[in-house]
Amino acid sequence: MDIRSIGVVGAGTMGNGIAQACAVAGIPVVMTDVAQAALDRGMKTIDGSLERLVKKDKLTAEKKGEVLGRIGTATAVDALAGCDLVVEAATENLDLKLRIFAQLDAAAKPEAIIASNTSSISITKLAAATKRADRVIGMHFFNPVPVMALVELIRGLQTSDATYAATEAVTKRLGKTPVQVKNSPGFVVNRMLCPMINEAIFALGEGLATAQEIDDAMRLGCNHPIGPLALCDLIGVDVQLAVMQVLFEGFKDSKYRPAPLLVEMVEAGYLGRKTGRGFYSYA
Repeated sequence: MDIRSIGVVGAGTMGNGIAQACAVAGIPVVMTDVAQAALDRGMKTIDGSLERLVKKDKLTAEKKGEVLGRIGTATAVDALAGCDLVVEAATENLDLKLRIFAQLDAAAKPEAIIASNTSSISITKLAAATKRADRVIGMHFFNPVPVMALVELIRGLQTSDATYAATEAVTKRLGKTPVQVKNSPGFVVNRMLCPMINEAIFALGEGLATAQEIDDAMRLGCNHPIGPLALCDLIGVDVQLAVMQVLFEGFKDSKYRPAPLLVEMVEAGYLGRKTGRGFYSYA
């Protein structure tokens, strides 16, 4: 299947990043969200990201205009009816994603592929909520999408070879590197990364060191480009908790239990960069 147009559900950090990557690659994209304000913020973010490239002489003002011209927005899922591929990039919540997949299954054309940008939720379970389970796949992009090269392509039990091949081809067209992953809680990256972040939160909660000291130790001692707590703020403290809960429930192994401080941070609304406060302050 030749993917000529792409729809994106969600205009948040991941959604607008995916939309930008598609448009930069020359693919027309429709970005949807339930609120017009969210779409306006998403387009403003894309515009700012492209403008930074213009200032760095990595993109001309003319090309920037062409990229923005490839992005349409809408508040109704019906606007995705003509897309060959629809990527769901909503909040990491199973019930929400199941509802969205049912809506997309009804709105999208029969031959369209529906993908989820989930970082941990079962693709097999999401596929089962549709009447096109063989055309459902996971496309896990990484933040910031325009910069990060990796995309985990997750095959559900029902995903067909044709669906995988088409999705792999468009991933490469976006300039990304696909890695094929079997359906399993957390997939590959988050199964390793999120427990590390969780352990850093345990260390902070136990007073082993300060947040800055923990991050400095991992940056300087392990050559990580960003410390685990700063990374958690970037990802979203609530997203980190959601992934740990999926891992814990999926494997029934106590090594995946969320750190108490992580739970309390989410309860307090300290969700990281997006709220201005997480393990660090961003006021």
